[in-house]
Amino acid sequence: MAAGGDPPPDASGHSGVLAARTSRWLGQQYADISKLREIAARHDHAAARAQQRASRLNTKIDKLRHQATLLREKAQRIVADIPEIEQQIKQHERDIQTTTKGTGGTLTSDVTALHYRIRKLQQKVVDRQQKSRALEFRAASKNQKTNELRVRVDRFTETARLAEQEAATYRRRADRLQLINEQEGTGGPPAGSAPPTAPPAADADEPPETL
Repeated sequence: MAAGGDPPPDASGHSGVLAARTSRWLGQQYADISKLREIAARHDHAAARAQQRASRLNTKIDKLRHQATLLREKAQRIVADIPEIEQQIKQHERDIQTTTKGTGGTLTSDVTALHYRIRKLQQKVVDRQQKSRALEFRAASKNQKTNELRVRVDRFTETARLAEQEAATYRRRADRLQLINEQEGTGGPPAGSAPPTAPPAADADEPPETL
């Protein structure tokens, strides 16, 4: 009589479970890598956006500084003529004294004309001083604006730096996980996961042959 006993169990069921487990583990690892790289890209985008804003603010700061410089130069040109006008006033005052002495203290049209010219020149000096102060005030306002914008630039620069650090951290995690995946993907699930149990051995004892 032929040898009896149960036939060995089909190992395809265990291998199918192992393959499904490995596939599921690999899929989860790839999903984690994709998520990490997505988060890194999001931080890179935030860093680029902050750098863009800081760059635009720096351009605006340089523009305001240039405008303030032009205003100060214009104010200096305006007040530069004041000493010459003051010299004209002094000359008219001397002319008044000379004319008054020549006429014996009598008020003439020449004297009143000189007084009028002096008043006009004095008004011109005051107007120039006022205009110069107004230009200096505008320049100071633009300088104050640049100081406020510098604070915002520093804030955006710090935001970009932190975002770049976060992006680099997530990229390193993704690279490390991908390296582990590549090393262990071909060999099954990573270390620490329970290996599949071996199938029970078939009964090797044969029943005695009957005569």
